[in-house]
Amino acid sequence: MAARVLQKCANGLNQAKNKARTKGQVVDVIRALSATSNRQREDSWFKSLFVRKVDPRKDAHSNLLAKKEDNNLYKIQFHNVKPECLEAYNKLCEEVLPSIHADKYYPCELVGTWNTWYGEQDQAVHLWRYRGGYPALTEVMNKLKNNKEFMEYRQERGKMLLSRRNQLLLEFSFWNEPQPREGPNIYELRSYQLRPGTMIEWGNYWARAIGYRQHNQEAVGGFFSQIGNLYMVHHLWAYKDLQTRENTRNAAWHKEGWDEVVYYTVPLIQHMDSRIMIPMKASPMQ
Repeated sequence: MAARVLQKCANGLNQAKNKARTKGQVVDVIRALSATSNRQREDSWFKSLFVRKVDPRKDAHSNLLAKKEDNNLYKIQFHNVKPECLEAYNKLCEEVLPSIHADKYYPCELVGTWNTWYGEQDQAVHLWRYRGGYPALTEVMNKLKNNKEFMEYRQERGKMLLSRRNQLLLEFSFWNEPQPREGPNIYELRSYQLRPGTMIEWGNYWARAIGYRQHNQEAVGGFFSQIGNLYMVHHLWAYKDLQTRENTRNAAWHKEGWDEVVYYTVPLIQHMDSRIMIPMKASPMQ
């Protein structure tokens, strides 16, 4: 009799343990599922900050963002000069480039030419405008092949360079066309490598944002690449000096809407770079 009672008690304890263990496992599963769900929600929220969807379009972004009233094409050149040759390089450019700019035989204009002050050292940056687009660019290239002075300039220039690269650009429709400026000024070239597929979204935000940055006439030009590094944006700004730059940029944060533009455009950027540049003597922008 006593043995049977003890056996029943033991069986009851075992059943209770099994139920508790099963209940604990269920609780653990529920907790795990809940934690997984929370992590998925957090991951989804986190990714939403960096992966932004662009509405599908039925036209190239160059047609949607570029100016329609003219057909300007821009070329930006970056020349990395041997440090010991920088002075001679600048002098060579000052002797040859203005003559091409002034000659109506060539459908192109020298917008500006600079040396990098802060950023990549011993570097020259040249910005050209071709009125007439790609045909004008081709025409200028073919004519320059027969320009003895220019061919000698290229040959001499090659001895002074470490490397060079260029890009072909279009200008955003909502930016002013770059014009000659009286100096003295410093110039900042801010370059943004965007995530592929985000150019339209960038343009939509900056079409509003440019209004916050016009009060001191600091906005010079805005461009996006067509050939060279793709999904590249260049913003060119002019300031009297570095302190004016600091004051102007800080003032933008006091304007309603600027913080929103920054919040939504930063996730579109893969890489960004800034150069502070000093105009060469022959630059139309001083």
